[in-house]
Amino acid sequence: MPNPLDVERLRTRVQTSIDAQLKAQQQVLAPIGTAAEPLLQAAADLLRGGKRLRAAFFYWGYRAAGGADSDALVTAASSMEMFQAGALVHDDVMDDSDTRRGQPSVHRRLGRLHADRSWLGDTDRFGAAGAVLVGDLCLTWTDELYATSGLPAEELARGRGEFDAMRAQLMAGQFLDVLEAALGWDDAPTDERIARARHVARVKSARYTVEQPLLIGAACAGGDEALLDDLARYGRALGEAFQLRDDLLGVFGDPAATGKPAGDDLREGKRTVLMAYTLDALDDADTERFEALLGDADLADDDLAWMRDTITGSGAVERVERLIDELVDVAAAALRSADIVDDQARTVLGELVTLTTERNA
Repeated sequence: MPNPLDVERLRTRVQTSIDAQLKAQQQVLAPIGTAAEPLLQAAADLLRGGKRLRAAFFYWGYRAAGGADSDALVTAASSMEMFQAGALVHDDVMDDSDTRRGQPSVHRRLGRLHADRSWLGDTDRFGAAGAVLVGDLCLTWTDELYATSGLPAEELARGRGEFDAMRAQLMAGQFLDVLEAALGWDDAPTDERIARARHVARVKSARYTVEQPLLIGAACAGGDEALLDDLARYGRALGEAFQLRDDLLGVFGDPAATGKPAGDDLREGKRTVLMAYTLDALDDADTERFEALLGDADLADDDLAWMRDTITGSGAVERVERLIDELVDVAAAALRSADIVDDQARTVLGELVTLTTERNA
């Protein structure tokens, strides 16, 4: 069975659309001179990777509502990938991450350029400043790709409300993630920790990964309120299940597959549902040690191994897996009830449930 992301040659066509946009931007930025080249190249390298899930959900949401395949549709769907690229660049700056998709994160890449050229000033500050601007460029190109995709103006207008909401809500969700880390979990009961972690996961990642791209596409194609409601339930549950799987991979994933260092979420101190379940099961001594290590950027290999063993021994992994299964059931039920007019769209959206929740990267 072909990968559902490759049906209609979607990933190849999305890459073609992104490449065309980047080529056009070379001309737009030409008056700046060679100074813009490191920013463009960093964006281009980042945009050559990824699963293209967000473009796929936009595309198949449009098809689910009865819209036809076209190059204009693929270009509009590609705006979701440009948006994600901008979000990832900014996220890596905030998390001080070293790698993304198996290559240096943009701020590390630009910092290395600064060091290699022996330029004046602070290397890390230069890298972070440049990365913020790369992210901003991607966000600007997101709007341009959508607005100039070639879909009819009335269709773009129907999707515009959700498109704008997605962009605003993700930025606020990113701040909520930063705020939660600053507030900590001291004295918060487990139920509250879980609720807060799930809320962050939904607004920072889950909604813009599945639900919102799907709804934008379906709205553009003129999907009615009943269909949009069913797709929203599908997307909301599947997006959260996707993020819960991502949280497991952030602790136990193979760096060769994830493109991120092993145990990166532990070094960053991410307060996820997995962490809440783990702490719920520990005695006082293990809790004290675990909390002291969580967020240690220089976490030693022995301590990382102990934390992983502790998470496994606590039963937290099994609890997260059960929650993923529950959310998959919700998504599958919503998809069954949805009045999808395109049989191929229904099939692919069903296959994407498995792909997004049983992945290893």
